[in-house]
Amino acid sequence: MFFEGKITTNFKKQSIICQKKVFEFNEPKVMGILNITDDSFFDGGKYTDTKHAIKKAESLIEEGVDIIDIGACSTRPGAKLIEAKEEIAKILPVLEGIRKEFPKVVISIDTVWSEVSKAVADNGADIINDISGGTFDKAMLETIGAIKLPYVLTHCPAIPETMQTNPSYDNLILEISKFFSKQIESLYQYGATDIILDLGFGFGKTAENNFELLARQKEFEIFGLPILTGISRKSMIYKTLNTNAQQALNGTTFLHAFALQNGADILRVHDVKEAKECITLFRNYNKHIKQWN
Repeated sequence: MFFEGKITTNFKKQSIICQKKVFEFNEPKVMGILNITDDSFFDGGKYTDTKHAIKKAESLIEEGVDIIDIGACSTRPGAKLIEAKEEIAKILPVLEGIRKEFPKVVISIDTVWSEVSKAVADNGADIINDISGGTFDKAMLETIGAIKLPYVLTHCPAIPETMQTNPSYDNLILEISKFFSKQIESLYQYGATDIILDLGFGFGKTAENNFELLARQKEFEIFGLPILTGISRKSMIYKTLNTNAQQALNGTTFLHAFALQNGADILRVHDVKEAKECITLFRNYNKHIKQWN
């Protein structure tokens, strides 16, 4: 199934089911990050209060967000995971508050725990976004099959605390492809129906690995699944530019254009307005490319 050279396909799933409705990928979507953590690398500590978190959700919606991704545990390099019960206690008030105020918005929960996934599924969540790809909690994949929520399957070779300790690959694309193949097969066996792939930029990867993944992202269309790209303000940008996360918006937007060119169906971002503008410009540019070629 796997090739060391370039892989291409003309088929990719164009929708998932959220809130018992079809969520179409006829054009790229924006997933807005809502960190309710103390220590996330960019905006940790800003939205730990439920009222502030709901206000942030309102701002994301006003900017045109398609999905709000709520996370209660930082997964930046070096971070320690928190227990499921602590996550649940942080997430549920925010989830319930946003769902009450904005009943139609699509809400994703960023968690690696099956217990959290069950709890949020019962309280209005639409998507589970698991940076571990089902490897930190042995019950996660079976749980996803049981709760029937769309699942973001991410490649991450180790826990955040150690994932950036000398990451190394003999064949980056092949190894990630093998991981996806194994996890996808398990998910389908457990009854999961909607899977989204995240290549795991910054999770157990060097800057060179990240740029290779971005350049070759389209090859993962062989799986026929939507692709989520999460590069917003990450170190592959600001370390390359010798700046910091706060100064990485311009670099993020620039690379988002290449992510779109290389098959991204969802951009996971801190800055919704700028990402939506990038998609609009890319769509119009692409229309003229097709017209004149």
